Amino acid sequence: MSSARCETVVLVVEDEMLVRMHGVGILEDAGFKVLEAANADEALAILDKHDDVRLLFSDVDMPGTMDGLELVRLVHNRWPAIRLLLTSGHRHLKNDSLPDNGEFVRKPWSESVLIQKVQSVLEPASSN
Repeated sequence: MSSARCETVVLVVEDEMLVRMHGVGILEDAGFKVLEAANADEALAILDKHDDVRLLFSDVDMPGTMDGLELVRLVHNRWPAIRLLLTSGHRHLKNDSLPDNGEFVRKPWSESVLIQKVQSVLEPASSN
């Protein structure tokens, strides 16, 4: 586990508790610091209080005032330094439809696929 991972804060936004717990567990086991929210409103409240979030990992389809697509657009505009990763088991999004070089990972994801996607999103664009 790299020390950079230990310092990297990921916000997981998922309304299904068991899926959220699974994702949080994978990321924590990989050495990331993880915050979690059940919907976009909770995520925005967390982002208002935490200026160290580096990655937003959000489900697309969620109840509440906005879905994951609206959330990533708002986050990109308000906190442009936060990297973006969306997930869904019902939709398939093309990466080029997401702001700021965001990426998409289809559910169900395995541990290795999720970690690879998170690392890919967190890598500086200059290293591609």
